[in-house]
Amino acid sequence: MSETQPNNLEGELLVGDAKIAIVTARFNEFITKALLDSAVNHWTRLGGSADRLTTAWVPGSFELPVAAKKLAESGEYQAVICLGCVIRGETDHYDHVVEQTAKGIREVGTQTGVPCIFGVITCETLEQAIHRAGAKLGNQGGKAMMAAIEMANLLKKI
Repeated sequence: MSETQPNNLEGELLVGDAKIAIVTARFNEFITKALLDSAVNHWTRLGGSADRLTTAWVPGSFELPVAAKKLAESGEYQAVICLGCVIRGETDHYDHVVEQTAKGIREVGTQTGVPCIFGVITCETLEQAIHRAGAKLGNQGGKAMMAAIEMANLLKKI
């Protein structure tokens, strides 16, 4: 008796002819610039050219979904990456920003069919943010770029 194998769909980490957009929050720019630099570095190292990568800046993480949706709806990009950094303060403002930002980014992807990658780091302290932006735990910006490329390739196959 032979087993049948499922039709396995996976996206490769090959830039190919993909166009990617990155939206970065200016709030906590010390951290978000490091995330952006890592994403761009990964793009270049994986063979991406500058003319196929677009970057946009927004004031804060809360504004990421609006710009991401406009970019996704343009039809020019195979994925949109959202980069931001929200650090818990002394009020519950953090919880509202994180929840609504995550929901908004998810909705962009599900409403447009364009992968919208959540590259927003959410931390209790500045030290944690520094670690997640490259000091100890890798850089979430680079990881977001790899996810965007993989998803762009996967959706071509579906």
